Amino acid sequence: MLRASLRLVRAVLHGLHGIALVLLRFPSLDEAGRQARIQWWSAGMLRCLGMGLEVQGQFRAGGTLIVANHISWIDIMAIHAVCPRARFVSKADVQDWPLVNRLVDCAGTLYVRREQRRDAMRVMHEMAQALKDGHCVAVFPEGTTGDGRALLPFHANLLQSAIAVEAPVQPVALRYRDRQHAISPAVEFLGETTITQSLWRIAAGRGVVVTVTVLPARGSSHADRRSLAEVLRGDLALALGESPSPQEPRRDGAAA
Repeated sequence: MLRASLRLVRAVLHGLHGIALVLLRFPSLDEAGRQARIQWWSAGMLRCLGMGLEVQGQFRAGGTLIVANHISWIDIMAIHAVCPRARFVSKADVQDWPLVNRLVDCAGTLYVRREQRRDAMRVMHEMAQALKDGHCVAVFPEGTTGDGRALLPFHANLLQSAIAVEAPVQPVALRYRDRQHAISPAVEFLGETTITQSLWRIAAGRGVVVTVTVLPARGSSHADRRSLAEVLRGDLALALGESPSPQEPRRDGAAA
């Protein structure tokens, strides 16, 4: 209890430090300077919450679309601790979160209103332009968080942004473990779990470690988005120790 409380205090102070950094320092920093601070802050938050970080593989340079499995809100920090130039696609209501929205904005986040098809098209065009300009864009094609034990079906629609500009797509497998569990329940962010409850569970975890496995990129030139989604899902399944199997058909929504 005491250890978890101390971790939460450190995490809150680190979060406030990040907000001050965004407000006071970011306006005077160049792109490289901002990315260095994003990486420092993200890795620092993992440490404040008592988490370890392991990295396998290497992110490619240049315009790349990252696709990762989704377990928790902390997935973004895990990836930013390794690849701070990644620009995530996020649901638009994050912009309404006080203070947190400033941290999210500073990382070049692209926002989408998932219930509006027209807005999804707008975001896909923004993603395509960012990839064409050499940026790194990251999405969670499951569209929601899972329990870390099995991949959910993939939405294929946002892959079209990479196909349109022939940008490589790089799968990234995330896995959390702790001293007692090969897949840590402390990091699960499912159902009605609140951010406060999730923070407490992570802070109370024992020896939680996130492994970021960066897999070889796949080409997207002339690809069919649904076929590409199936291949990428198979890559992640193998990296996570699952048996790759065809996913059930699903309607493409505007999910990230």
